[in-house]
Amino acid sequence: MQDIGDILNNSVLLVAIIACLIAQAAKLAVELLKNHKLDFRVLLTTGGMPSAHSALVTALATGVGQTAGWDSPEFAIATIFAIIVMYDAAGVRQAAGKQARILNQMMDELFSEHPELNEDRLKELLGHTPFQVIVGSMLGVCIAWFVNTLLFTPTYPVLAAGG
Repeated sequence: MQDIGDILNNSVLLVAIIACLIAQAAKLAVELLKNHKLDFRVLLTTGGMPSAHSALVTALATGVGQTAGWDSPEFAIATIFAIIVMYDAAGVRQAAGKQARILNQMMDELFSEHPELNEDRLKELLGHTPFQVIVGSMLGVCIAWFVNTLLFTPTYPVLAAGG
């Protein structure tokens, strides 16, 4: 049971999860501003603005840098991991979403005369635009800095005499 307690006390992990949740919740606000309606489904979907994946991995890398050191092997691993995830989000997954959109359109046109043959639609919103990834990554870094500074940085009492 001590292992679970150790996991829950891992400030780097907690900050990364907090960044991901904030980015995912921000999608709800973006949806409200963009379409003037609350669509709670965006809380459980991939894709969209901002990239929660990018916020998660950049908050993780930032937290590792803050705790293990900017010159540590752990920071290097977390940074490379973040780059791979963000590249995948903006590259491979976005391309897969575009292909799904085209395939869905083809299926609609092909089966318009025979609706009984129509299959389930492919999920189109899979990836992110580069802008969504950049915003997500900036959000992750800012949240990591803010939360680590606010909650996990030890405070030192100001000396009463002279300082």
